[in-house]
Amino acid sequence: MILEVIATCAEDAVVAEANGADRLELVTAVTEGGLTPGIGLVRQVVKSVNVPVHVMVRPHSRSFLYSEADIQTMEEEARAIEDAGAAGIVFGALTADRRIDEAALARILAASGGMNVTFHRAFDELASLPEGLHTLLRYPRVNRVLTSGGPLPAPQAASEIRQLVELARGSSLVILAGYGLTLETVDRFIAETKVCEVHFGSDIRFGRKGLSPIDPDRLSALSSRLKAYY
Repeated sequence: MILEVIATCAEDAVVAEANGADRLELVTAVTEGGLTPGIGLVRQVVKSVNVPVHVMVRPHSRSFLYSEADIQTMEEEARAIEDAGAAGIVFGALTADRRIDEAALARILAASGGMNVTFHRAFDELASLPEGLHTLLRYPRVNRVLTSGGPLPAPQAASEIRQLVELARGSSLVILAGYGLTLETVDRFIAETKVCEVHFGSDIRFGRKGLSPIDPDRLSALSSRLKAYY
């Protein structure tokens, strides 16, 4: 069981690693769903931890439909993130008819070098999640999909996530479940969905608030619980 934790600063990253995070998703503007952090922060975090750092590549929070200028920006960001030593990027792009923007995806994959690529929760806005997953399975460079199984919190879409896990079985694509997971409900959720990776943000922060620092005791308790699945 892999535990991915959202980090928004270098302190977050260090505390997350020290208390059991297996991987970090580094973002800024967490209240907007996460945007690309500054390259200085990326370099600092990569130097500060030993766990893999996956960096959000998202130029704005208006939508997941991107212009040519947006795509060029993301290409430049992906190259800079790889140069900074990050292990991966987190990216997603859609078309106006709520399908995966394969043209944008191909360009970002080409710009991402040897990094891991996660397709983020833009996935949850697709017209058909199974169809979207089949599209992503045609791109072996995409390692995982971050999803809550649709617009609702993940615990309310356990059956949808279980279906995605089954569809991805035998491939190199991993279903990373996130949004709405809690320390108290994660055991039941894992049993229902059979996911092998989970993504946590606000629930492991003081007051369970997205803008608060990480609560080391709560994160450590979560990590200890997940070790039972190793």
